[in-house]
Amino acid sequence: MFNALLGLPPVVAGLALYLLLSRSGPLGSLGMLFTPGAMVLAQTVLALPIVTALVHSASMDLWAEYGPALQVDGATRLRVVMHLLAIARRRLLTAVLAGFGRTISEVGAILIVGGNIAGYARTMTTTIVLETSKGNLSVSLGLGFVLIGISIAVSATIFALGAGEER
Repeated sequence: MFNALLGLPPVVAGLALYLLLSRSGPLGSLGMLFTPGAMVLAQTVLALPIVTALVHSASMDLWAEYGPALQVDGATRLRVVMHLLAIARRRLLTAVLAGFGRTISEVGAILIVGGNIAGYARTMTTTIVLETSKGNLSVSLGLGFVLIGISIAVSATIFALGAGEER
């Protein structure tokens, strides 16, 4: 199921959430539409299949290799899972960073559920789209470089911390 959702189009996810969160939708009473909370929900919906599929893939091989042996040695299923997740921590970091990459680059779903409201529900990606449509390419490029810098800094920090643990 999660592998099938790896290519989930952001605008389709945004539309589905819009219908759920609109006043006439089943979650309309929450008043989340056009709020930062709706934007976070949209990003979570988009990142969840990526992170879940990558974590499953990383742990499936380890389970086949080590799971039965650990259980024979008396480990409970939960303890085996925790041990395997510790073994796979580098792969898990990669999964989290893939999900982060999906969310930091998101525009479609955010525009639909967030509304691009200045000072309230506007992100760097939606600002880049807005400024590009206005012809302010220097602002768009500047924000793009900042976004790339943030992505590189987050990735480098996470992997530096992970490398420090292995020493």
